[in-house]
Amino acid sequence: MTQASDIPQRRPLARIGSFLAERRGLLRDYFSAISGAGGRLVFSLAYFIALANTLSISEFGMFATASAAGVMLSRILAFGFISALYRTATIRPNLIGTFTAGFLLLGALSLPLLAAASFGVYLIFFADTVPLSVFAAIVFAEALLWRPVEVALIVNNGLGKFGRAALLAILATALRALGAVLFMFWAQHSVWIWSWFYIGANAASLLIAFGFFYPRQRLRLRVELYLRRLADSIYVAGAEVLFYLQMEFDKLLVLAIGGPHLAGIYAIIMRLVDLTAIPIRTFSMMLVQRMMRAPELLSRLAVKSGIEGGVFAVSTLALATLGIVLHFFPNALGKNVAEAAPLVALAICVPGLRNLVEYQAELLFARGQTLVRALNLGLLAGLKAVLLTYVLTTILDTPNLVLSLNVVFLLLYLASTLLTYSAMRKPAKPV
Repeated sequence: MTQASDIPQRRPLARIGSFLAERRGLLRDYFSAISGAGGRLVFSLAYFIALANTLSISEFGMFATASAAGVMLSRILAFGFISALYRTATIRPNLIGTFTAGFLLLGALSLPLLAAASFGVYLIFFADTVPLSVFAAIVFAEALLWRPVEVALIVNNGLGKFGRAALLAILATALRALGAVLFMFWAQHSVWIWSWFYIGANAASLLIAFGFFYPRQRLRLRVELYLRRLADSIYVAGAEVLFYLQMEFDKLLVLAIGGPHLAGIYAIIMRLVDLTAIPIRTFSMMLVQRMMRAPELLSRLAVKSGIEGGVFAVSTLALATLGIVLHFFPNALGKNVAEAAPLVALAICVPGLRNLVEYQAELLFARGQTLVRALNLGLLAGLKAVLLTYVLTTILDTPNLVLSLNVVFLLLYLASTLLTYSAMRKPAKPV
């Protein structure tokens, strides 16, 4: 016979079991997605170690900065129509073939603008430090080879096929790591030769992505559908360019003001900071999908502050752990990275603040507030340019320069918080 005293003890366990059972699908999807982030993190670290210790610090700085510019410029491709493709995969998957045809059409039409913008960026930031051929090769690899791979990832995530997306992410990152290892054993080491290895690795990823992972649907052109969503896509494209401008503008300024060697040291530090964002982006992606279906998900202050606190804590702990390892074992990631190892811990708050700015930008995208998002990111890019220019021209000591980045990113986060949550007081727009 069941004792009455047993019932209160079993009820909490029953509630926990019921809670987990109701969210079994969500937990399965999250662990499928995070497995891709974990695999990508491992291969990204291997890729970084191989490349950073094969190229000279100056040439690594040139490549990392040109790659950052390429990522920013790749958002021009198809005038941002990738956002419409993602929303379609998430909400109306039967139209993926139609919107893929639109992406291909708009992608071809966007090529002259992409080329013109790339040349303009080269003249402003790279003309005195990076050969045009190297810059063009890296932008080609980022914008026309890697960006379509991201499209395949985005579509699979939109469809809820997180396991397939995770596998593709791991394979694509592993191919980049393999390219870096092969380059390490190549007879000659220069940023020009590496750019060809980089093109080869990204081209192989593209073939795998569309040969094996992209959903099979008939391509059908429906221009009237694309025109209806083109304005929103252009807002997204502008916002994405501005987002990556404010995210990567520091690298461009360091190269332009401090030269290739300082840019290389800075790129090593920021690459390690970037690695902390990989698991956070998985969480943000799944939250964005839920907000597309339930825009009022973050209406409570406790939920908003709890999520932001978690993002900051995980990011900071990740860099603190890395900083401790490099303090005791400075050569753990190679001889070139060892030069920047003492500086890593000085940027302790940068990953958390940087990841929070990225997370807040995704909230506005999820709510359909794309124009506001673009305006906010434009303001943040301008503020970052002013702050970093001041820091780079007044602080000549590298450790103090890295330490001052904590203040720069704190000010950017506070500005982003004010802009984002002010905008979220307005009703979400239908997707």
